[in-house]
Amino acid sequence: MTAERLDPRRTALLLFDFLRGHVEKDAASRARFAPVVANAARILEGARAAGVLVAYATADHRADRGTSVGTVRDTDNRLRPLAPGAADGPLLTGGTPETQVVEALAPIASDFIVPKHRWSAFHGTYLETALRARGVDTLILCGGSTDVGIASTAFAARDLDYSLVVASDACTSPEHDNHDQLMRRVFPRMARVRTSDAICQMLRQGT
Repeated sequence: MTAERLDPRRTALLLFDFLRGHVEKDAASRARFAPVVANAARILEGARAAGVLVAYATADHRADRGTSVGTVRDTDNRLRPLAPGAADGPLLTGGTPETQVVEALAPIASDFIVPKHRWSAFHGTYLETALRARGVDTLILCGGSTDVGIASTAFAARDLDYSLVVASDACTSPEHDNHDQLMRRVFPRMARVRTSDAICQMLRQGT
């Protein structure tokens, strides 16, 4: 990756948790995700046109929560106090309609579906194997939540020596201040933070 150009042969697009159980959860979620999904769809279209590898990170929790662990912490993601040992929640159960990718971003046969059991799309998954097999060294990252799965995946990617492009208007979080702080103060230290328009242009410049 040069400053404002992406080599499609060495770039992958990761769409993170654009799932019906998150996007279509309620009216507030649908309203918050609507512009984000639209921007991600434009990046997806540009990535497909450029021949970029496309991967989807999708929640895949067991119905009995047999792979979920309650770690010691003060609050949940909404900063509500938690009892010691309380598990993360709400979690989406793999194989249910809630873990299907939303129609506007539907995968095709050549895409990679990466089931995940933790916040990071790299932890315990085959994502890095797929990227290395294709010679990918640059990752475009979009989805939600910015301060949970996106942040965790971004830090993991940085430690694995991937170059990153974070789509500022194709990521979202219920905590808008967390989203803004990460985009302004944290992600620029490890990534190119760009709008969906800029990323589409970077893809066109690389072809």
